[in-house]
Amino acid sequence: MKAKTRKSLSKRFKITKTGKVMRRVVGQDHLLSKKSSKKKRALKKLIEMSPSESKKIRKLMGKQ
Repeated sequence: MKAKTRKSLSKRFKITKTGKVMRRVVGQDHLLSKKSSKKKRALKKLIEMSPSESKKIRKLMGKQ
């Protein structure tokens, strides 16, 4: 039987064409008034997950 995609994970992570698993940077939901504009811009970018975590996420998303 084919593995189903975990919908909660598909909303939180993005898998690039080359197979990298990207995630949001933490710390961009609240307390933004004390953060500099430079810091807030840096928080918008996606960052790559570690290889060990990426393997787990890919497996749960049904993409080997």
